[in-house]
Amino acid sequence: MQHPHQQYGGYPQQNTSPGGQQPHHGFTPAADGEPEYFGSAAPAPSYDNNPGHTRAFSIGDAPDTYDPYEAQSPQHPDQVSTYRAGHTMAPPAGPRLGWKQLLSGIVMRPSATFWQMRDYQVWGPALIVTFLYGLLAVFGFDSAREDVLDATLSNSVPWVVCTAIAVILSGLMLGAVTNALARQLGGDGAWAPTIGLAMLVTSLTDAPRLVFAVFLGSANSFVQFLGWATWIGCAALLTSMVSKSHDLPWPKALGAASIQLIALLVLFKLPVI
Repeated sequence: MQHPHQQYGGYPQQNTSPGGQQPHHGFTPAADGEPEYFGSAAPAPSYDNNPGHTRAFSIGDAPDTYDPYEAQSPQHPDQVSTYRAGHTMAPPAGPRLGWKQLLSGIVMRPSATFWQMRDYQVWGPALIVTFLYGLLAVFGFDSAREDVLDATLSNSVPWVVCTAIAVILSGLMLGAVTNALARQLGGDGAWAPTIGLAMLVTSLTDAPRLVFAVFLGSANSFVQFLGWATWIGCAALLTSMVSKSHDLPWPKALGAASIQLIALLVLFKLPVI
């Protein structure tokens, strides 16, 4: 006869814990006639997100953890590329202009040209025009022109070429500064079109002064007046270019171009005025 309190592995439904609770889940009892250690442990049921059994996750462990970089995939561009002064990026205004249409457009219809070329690189025309401008820049200074004309051809040619290369490098650096300032002020234009167009604007606007300075000299009153007039024209065109390329209001565009304008005044205008 069995003792009333005797428990066997074959009768798990009669087992109770001291508090009247059910036995621990996850234990499979042994069959009749087998020792208890023949029983196998089954996986315990999960208590995740049940009252009193909430599971804590550390950052990066949860399956639905927010990934701050997930939205910056190619399918989800980052905020800078989609920001354009309060609205989404507009498609290009038109096809790429040829170099003839580009150069004439900067002078005749600058606003439409800058808007149409804001997404296109113009390295070819920019480098060639700036190089030619640099060749003429030597003759825009009376003392430098006399030195070049008095020197032998083997000495004057490297001097003129080095000056043209220096003008190109200065145009690249000043254009990069203008682009960086425009980005800091909220613009979102591409750096390559901005620098290339800035080089074209500065070279084309000062070219008339250099042409007259070659024949009349930099001290001529008309050349000096033309120098101030072309600098003001450069300021207007450069401001318009930055405004169209970066979608900025003209006060911010003028502020972004201010350092480049001051540098042009100091390097090329004031020494001959």
